[in-house]
Amino acid sequence: MATNMDKDDAGTPAAAGGFAGLAQEMAAKSALVRKDNGHIDLLAAAGGVRGIAESVLPGLVFLVIFTVSRNLNWSLLASVAVALVFLVMRLVQRTPLTQALAGIAGVALSAVLAMTTGKAENYYLVGFLTNAGYIAAMVVSIAVRWPVLGLLFGYARNEGVRWRAKPERLRAYRVATWIIVAVMAARLAVQLPLYFTNNVDALGAMRLIMGVPLYALGLWVAWLLSRPVATEG
Repeated sequence: MATNMDKDDAGTPAAAGGFAGLAQEMAAKSALVRKDNGHIDLLAAAGGVRGIAESVLPGLVFLVIFTVSRNLNWSLLASVAVALVFLVMRLVQRTPLTQALAGIAGVALSAVLAMTTGKAENYYLVGFLTNAGYIAAMVVSIAVRWPVLGLLFGYARNEGVRWRAKPERLRAYRVATWIIVAVMAARLAVQLPLYFTNNVDALGAMRLIMGVPLYALGLWVAWLLSRPVATEG
């Protein structure tokens, strides 16, 4: 006989199995690592030192050169060049290319948008769209009772997707996912007004400040608030 959890608002048993398979795939690709003290390894979650550099340096180089020279073309070329250097380094060292390829694709698309429009602020447009997409996906995951943070944290904690059968654990992971949604919404709330007022210097600075550091803080808070209580074993 099917239980309520077998057939809940996420759909049929087959659909639930599909979500579980997706969760396993996400966990396998995730950089989430739990340290010996039970806390999440934030450095690993952010992609390690190299991953942080790949995320931050292209934007930092663009901002510094544009602020100093006000030359859009030089700034864009330097940003793309930095992303290419990281890609070449991974090719030479034969390390996974996924993050570097995603980085060069994002930087290249951002550069094309800025160059074709002649507006430096459009260098950040792709980031806004990506951020909005993540927000939408996470809100949907909460609505269908498969919160993204549950899928990631559950496997890091060896819970798998068993947490879905426990209302208190499901609620905790929904709250955790809302925290990351809030982080991403805060980015848009602060940065979009700067984009629409063409304040490129402040926008670039906010992108750096509200990038990896704010994400890591949100992830840490979400981890702490969603941890199982001692009575759950």
